[in-house]
Amino acid sequence: MAETPSPSLSQSPSPPFGPIISDGQVGGFDWMVLLAAILCAFVCALGLNTMLQCACRVFTEPRQWIASRRLNSGLKRKEMVALPTSTYTTHSSAASSPSSSPNSSTCVICLAEFSDGDPIRHLLKSNDSLHSLQ
Repeated sequence: MAETPSPSLSQSPSPPFGPIISDGQVGGFDWMVLLAAILCAFVCALGLNTMLQCACRVFTEPRQWIASRRLNSGLKRKEMVALPTSTYTTHSSAASSPSSSPNSSTCVICLAEFSDGDPIRHLLKSNDSLHSLQ
């Protein structure tokens, strides 16, 4: 008679004690989670560094920023009033020298055409004209 195997022998052996090892895990630890955590920490550190640099700049450079802002803010009212003024006429524009700008009948600020009798101011360095509010 043929022996029938005992039920205890046909069962697979019990797993060894310790963590189960699968494709993404080594020793029960998922390396993708570790990589994502390291990447997140790196991005947070860069953000914190940028914020700290900005905060230091705000506290150490306000005087320099204010001074540079004043230098780049355009003409002061006293300087604007000192610019030469005249009244626009079409004959004075036609009689002007050929070295003047080709669009001397146009305001450089609002780009509108001057009409006869408009008070205008002249920018000395660029030979441009603009409306004067007087």
